[in-house]
Amino acid sequence: MSARTRANTWRARVLTLIPEVFPGSLGVSNAGRALADGVWDLETVDIRDFAGDKHQTVDDAPFGGGPGMVMRPDVADGAIEAALADGFAAPVIYLSPRGRPLSQSRVRELARGPGVVLLCGRFEGVDERVLEARRAEEISLGDFVLSGGELAAMALIDACLRLLPGVVGKEESLADESFERGLLEYPHYTRPQEWQGRAVPEVLVSGHHERVRAWRREQSERTTKERRPDLWSRHVAARDEELGNKNA
Repeated sequence: MSARTRANTWRARVLTLIPEVFPGSLGVSNAGRALADGVWDLETVDIRDFAGDKHQTVDDAPFGGGPGMVMRPDVADGAIEAALADGFAAPVIYLSPRGRPLSQSRVRELARGPGVVLLCGRFEGVDERVLEARRAEEISLGDFVLSGGELAAMALIDACLRLLPGVVGKEESLADESFERGLLEYPHYTRPQEWQGRAVPEVLVSGHHERVRAWRREQSERTTKERRPDLWSRHVAARDEELGNKNA
């Protein structure tokens, strides 16, 4: 298997009301092969198992009124406690649209650790007290709302898995991906060289490696500046700071 041994396999423990949706897409392709090879491990915890009544009630009406229901803190806490019971020292993450946007840098940090405990919300959300008590980190995939945290959990896990040794076929390809240098990735082309009157940029078939690298860098910068001005501003600030440190 990979550089990780079975003793320190990267683990994902997912707390959910619908455990049957896992592994989903995580069970196929590179992620599925890595799961079968023991590079990583997936465990689902059914939150309903920690309900205290015969009806397995996990939610209740919100104090203060309003539509929808809220996941009870005692039920959610029981599931979290079970996920951490064997000393699993992983961050507890609640997938929420009000959380901090997931970034590639945070993905790298999570991939370097032992794994993650992911709490998938439903209804109107989870009682705030359990999030505070467990110091849960809230993470969002973007400014939109899903029916629950399961799809977001799969996306976060997939992003981490790609960085684990032995998951992606050619690990050197990760270096040029979007966000790895604070920029979006450059455009790609393959055969045929001309398609529907559109030709591959001449520089890419020139065989001149330095020109190719310069073109790709230029394209990454242009695309980032046009499509993600927020990323471009951060990139320029980081570049200026680096230049300032070198000249100091």
